[in-house]
Amino acid sequence: MRVAAVSLRTAHHEETDATGRFRTVLELLRDGGHDVHVLCARWWPDDRDVVADDGITYHGLVPTRDAGRSFCWRLPIAIRRLGADVVHVAAEPPAQVLAARWGTTLSNVPLVAEWTGANGSKETRDYRRAARRADAVVTPSRLVRTWVRELGVDGEDVAVVPDPIDLDRIRSIEPADSTDVVYARRLDEGANLESVLLGLAELRTKDWTATVVGDGPRRGAYQEMARELRIDDRIDFVGAADRDERIAIYRGGHVFAQTAEFCLYPTELAWALACGCVGVVEYHVDSAGHELVEGRERGFRTTSETELTDAIVTAGQLERTDFDDSFEALDRRAVRNQYLNLYETLQDEAGLF
Repeated sequence: MRVAAVSLRTAHHEETDATGRFRTVLELLRDGGHDVHVLCARWWPDDRDVVADDGITYHGLVPTRDAGRSFCWRLPIAIRRLGADVVHVAAEPPAQVLAARWGTTLSNVPLVAEWTGANGSKETRDYRRAARRADAVVTPSRLVRTWVRELGVDGEDVAVVPDPIDLDRIRSIEPADSTDVVYARRLDEGANLESVLLGLAELRTKDWTATVVGDGPRRGAYQEMARELRIDDRIDFVGAADRDERIAIYRGGHVFAQTAEFCLYPTELAWALACGCVGVVEYHVDSAGHELVEGRERGFRTTSETELTDAIVTAGQLERTDFDDSFEALDRRAVRNQYLNLYETLQDEAGLF
C-alpha cells in the first residue's frame, strides 16, 4: 500500500508529542513493507525536492516550516501526483487537514487525520472544520476522542489507537537492579512528581527504594524536595534514559506511579505494565493515565494523595514479575494492523477495492 503522510513539520524539524507520534505511525507502516511518502517542509540542508531517509521518502513542498500558506496551496496537487492509496494527515496545524481534503477529493482516496490532542481541548473554528473534514480521526486515548467528539465529529468516525510498545524488545532486555517504585516522565511543570514524593514520605518508616527516570527544568526542585522530606537517600534520580535503559529499570521495578496532570497517552506506563509493574495512577481530568489500569487486577486508580499512598502499599504486596504478556494489543504488530484495518475499511466504504 502506498501511503501519503502529510505534515508540514516533522520530527526532523522538532521533537514534540505530536511529531513523535506521527513518526511512530510512519515507522510502523514502513516496517510492515508499505510505501510511505511524507509531504512536508524541507528539513535537509540542500535544495533537493525529494530525499529518502531510513526507508521513508520525504517530499519537500516548501523550503521551511514557516511557509505554511504556500505548503497548503501546493498540497492538493502534490497528493494528486503521488497516487497514494490513502492520505494520513497530522491534525496540527489544522489548515493542512483542509488542504489535504482537497487533495483526496481530487484523487478519490480516503483521508485519515491523526489527532494527538497536542492542542488540548481547544475548540476553535479551524479545529472544528478540520475534524469534520476527515473520513476518520485517530486519537491515542479515550480522553482525546472525547475532545474530538466535542468538535462535532460522529463517535463512529473516531478510532482510538494507542502508542505501540515492543514485546519482543522487552523480552530481550535483562532487568536492572530491583527497585520498589518507579516514576518516569519529563520533569517539567506538569510532571506532578510531588504527589509521589509526598506519598513516599508517608511511608518513610517502611523499607522501600524508588527510581525517578527523566530530566527537565524541575529536576533540581524535585531533588531538593526529596531532601527536605528526608527521603533523598532512597530515591535514585537517574536522569534521561534511552528506551533499553528504561525497559531494564521497569523490569526491575515493582510499582509504576503515574501522576502527571496532563497526559494524552501514558506511553511510559504502557511499557512499564508490559514489563510487569503494578500500575498506580492518580486521576486528573486532562490525563488519560487511568485508561490503562481500569479493570485490571494489577492496576489502581487514585484521586488523592492518601489514596495514592495506600495504593502503593497495596500494590507492593502483589507478586513481582518482569513481564506481562496480556498487552499483546499494544504491540507494534497489533497497532499497525489497527491502522491498516482502518485504511481498508475506508477504502471499502468508498468502493475503492
